[in-house]
Amino acid sequence: MDQDDDAPVEIPITDTLDLHSVPPRDVKGVVEAWLEEVKARQWKGLRIIHGRGIGVQREMVRSILSRDPDVIDFRDAPLGAGGWGATVVTLR
Repeated sequence: MDQDDDAPVEIPITDTLDLHSVPPRDVKGVVEAWLEEVKARQWKGLRIIHGRGIGVQREMVRSILSRDPDVIDFRDAPLGAGGWGATVVTLR
């Protein structure tokens, strides 16, 4: 394989971040960088898809959100938007 596995991958910035393709070791950095980008765009309603699994990524995401002073609220997404496999976020 010629591609450098450690090379940065550009992720399009939308109001939804899907972590399914993000290696667990990179989740924290990806979520933090994404949050900075969406805050710069002044978006208020967001969704982070972390999957259901055993809840490790969900807890990692929610730990990051709980420490961010710009996060007003976060909770499970509605059933049609991922249920407990996604977290919806409200920013200031």
